Amino acid sequence: MCVYFETPGSEHTGAVIRIAVDAAGERGIKHLVAASTTGKSAKELLEAVKDRDLRIVAVTHNVGFSEEGKDEFDPALRQELIRAGHQVLTATMPTRGINKAISSRFGGYSQIEIVNAALRMFGQGMKVCPEITAMAADAGLIPFDDVIAIAGTGRGWDTAIVVKANSSNKFFDLKVREILCKPRSF
Repeated sequence: MCVYFETPGSEHTGAVIRIAVDAAGERGIKHLVAASTTGKSAKELLEAVKDRDLRIVAVTHNVGFSEEGKDEFDPALRQELIRAGHQVLTATMPTRGINKAISSRFGGYSQIEIVNAALRMFGQGMKVCPEITAMAADAGLIPFDDVIAIAGTGRGWDTAIVVKANSSNKFFDLKVREILCKPRSF
């Protein structure tokens, strides 16, 4: 059953964590792929999975995403996650990269931006979830099997899905199996 939040936003982070962790247990899924810009939400997820057989892959923005040379993810939290046996992936989003640089500089749009716009019709988190899943698969951090992806609108989380992972070069072979929760309006 899908949970719908009336509005998007970080106030749903706790509920999304409970929904995702419960769904992982019910479905025998071991990997949680979670978008995390600064690490604040990843820290909450880390607390929720203690004493559980779950692996977190926190996926951050690339260095320089918002400010040249800046890594937005908390370096102390990165080490805490790694010490606890989890992963932090800092990489370029497959639906951004060079195409975004070209359209920003010269105008127009790219095929990737059309894919992004189509996915955003379901909400920002529904665009990010497949994207971070492909990133984690590209890096070899998750199996090419069902995982739970968690993302949101702005800061915090409001979306979680069950998705069969695949790499970014086979992006359209990713399969959204279930929408666990998402905002109704966005």
